[in-house]
Amino acid sequence: MAVYRPPEGRVSNPHVPLGERRDGPFYGKSIISVRQFSREDLDYVFGVAREMREMVSRIGSFDLLKGKILANLFYEPSTRTASSFYAAMERLGGSVIPINEVHYSSVSKGESLPDTIRTLECYADAIVLRHPQVGAAAQAVEVAKKPIINAGDGVGEHPTQALLDLFTVSSELERVDGLTITMLGDLKFGRTVHSLARLLALYDVRINFVSPDILRMPRELVAELEAHEVTLTEHDRLEPVLAETDVLYVTRVQKERFEDPAVYESVRGCYVITPETLRGAKERMIVMHPLPRVGEIAMAVDDDPRAAYFRQMENGMYVRMAVLAMVLGKA
Repeated sequence: MAVYRPPEGRVSNPHVPLGERRDGPFYGKSIISVRQFSREDLDYVFGVAREMREMVSRIGSFDLLKGKILANLFYEPSTRTASSFYAAMERLGGSVIPINEVHYSSVSKGESLPDTIRTLECYADAIVLRHPQVGAAAQAVEVAKKPIINAGDGVGEHPTQALLDLFTVSSELERVDGLTITMLGDLKFGRTVHSLARLLALYDVRINFVSPDILRMPRELVAELEAHEVTLTEHDRLEPVLAETDVLYVTRVQKERFEDPAVYESVRGCYVITPETLRGAKERMIVMHPLPRVGEIAMAVDDDPRAAYFRQMENGMYVRMAVLAMVLGKA
């Protein structure tokens, strides 16, 4: 199945009513990378997500995808992504095949990823895939006849997380253009910041990267952003950029990505956001985190109205509802 590439010059209508859209731009397409999305596509996705949010608020669930089946294939642990896709499909009236512990499946017998994909698409209309290897989702697309949705491939990309992140920024601050976004923590291994940075390149923003030297944003991604003329700076301390920050996107240092535990220990806890930290921040700004957190945001921050990370998680369900509806032809 070919990965969707938006045709040049197409402008999507973000206000189309919910209904059958087998001619829609995402129908039957795999979602592998944020590079697939134009700014017009994002308006389309966010318009549908807002409708989903309103419908859940009013009636809870509906039969938009009744009769459709989603396979959730997770080779890595997941709470939020797996649960939100599950909830999204259930809210839309569809069903889910959950495979969250692959060591209990035929993978433990040595089954290859292509064979697992071919098997699951015999039963499901679309497959959500999380895999520890970069490029696994693209490999799945090469053999699949049904849509594949990338739920994270190693340290590569996490496109639906980036969509919900940007949707949260837009919802909370009512704009994206003109904002200053500061990404803090593990920028080397953090696939969420990789994908979000690429989407932000479609807007007029300023990006600050704050990390220890060994966890800096990959050089190739920095070069990619600079090629798009994104204004960016790099720091090892938050203080110089906090006062100008509109969005503080915090990431955890991922222990599972380190081969040497001593190196992990050397950077663990290098940044901790506390109520005292936020005294130097704007009154109207937001703190985001893809979660789980492991100490980088103190729980005392949760009561601050600028703490948006749990609202961010809820938005994930609405955005994934929109993605599923569009991919399966009902948006």
